[in-house]
Amino acid sequence: MGSFVKEETSSLMTEFLEKCGGYAVVDGGFATELQRHGADINDPLWSAKCLITSPHLVTKVHLDYLESGANIIITASYQATIQGFVAKGLSVGEAESLLRRSVEITYEAREIFYNRCTKGSWDFVYAGKASRRPILVAASVGSYGAYLADGSEYSGIYGDSVSKETLKDFHRRRVQILANSGADFIAFETIPNKLEAEAYADLLEEEDINIPAWFSFTSKDGVTVPRGDSVVECAKVADSCTKVVAIGINCTAPRYIHDLIISLRQVTRKPIVVYPNSGEIYDGLNKKWIKSEGESEEDFVSYVSKWRDAGASLFGGCCRTTPNTIRAIAKVLSGESPAASKPKFRQ
Repeated sequence: MGSFVKEETSSLMTEFLEKCGGYAVVDGGFATELQRHGADINDPLWSAKCLITSPHLVTKVHLDYLESGANIIITASYQATIQGFVAKGLSVGEAESLLRRSVEITYEAREIFYNRCTKGSWDFVYAGKASRRPILVAASVGSYGAYLADGSEYSGIYGDSVSKETLKDFHRRRVQILANSGADFIAFETIPNKLEAEAYADLLEEEDINIPAWFSFTSKDGVTVPRGDSVVECAKVADSCTKVVAIGINCTAPRYIHDLIISLRQVTRKPIVVYPNSGEIYDGLNKKWIKSEGESEEDFVSYVSKWRDAGASLFGGCCRTTPNTIRAIAKVLSGESPAASKPKFRQ
């Protein structure tokens, strides 16, 4: 049974990409879309607050991205932690139920989308047969710093008292629950240091997690993760873990992505996923986005073909990107001109 699970795990992403035609589209920014629909997420739970207060808006954002062409939709659990929910007054049981609910909502959105599909939307050809567009559900796991909500997810500096064992203990139960929630895989996102990547890799092996994962790092300079560890060294941690089926970069300025893909390709043959932010810089202390000079919204989509040529297989957006961005990416990957769907970044 063990070898079967391992083989099944390792082949999931490869087979999925084959069904998608070699390349797949990931969804985009979540929090800003929730705000656009009226959600108040000024809270330590951030977008995860909506799992409690307005799950219908979570469904709406998932549907917006599915309508825009996404093949992978990521749950609203990035900042959903048992510890964070308990701090808000929920019981451990209620917190665990909300984690499971984040996956259920995503699956429900996928079913709504499939049911809405017009005949034209079903004309996806794989192996000579028309079928539904392949869509996977990824259970999001944010970093320890995301739970702290103090900006340390953007620095990777947790203090000397936080060891690898501390991080494993913090993440363990959440990972166990999400692994058994029905999600297709776990997306460990915005990893800001090598230590947390090692903690995730250990957990996947020690807990014998039976679904695959991807590891996605973040970088401010195109060479290192925020803590200062080499992206290449971090990628080696991910590459050596048999449960990891894709490695990538998210929440990073688009201008750094090309070189980062080349760096990742030096140390892994696993599929590479990239979903950068809009190019703006987040001020974690003041909790606001600062506009970056020299990077326009047209640049973002024009980069996609270059990222593909450099070796990436999965493409999407992170903070401040929208369904329009994802629609334009999907058009580039399908060979259409994205001109009719120029991406719009939230102000």
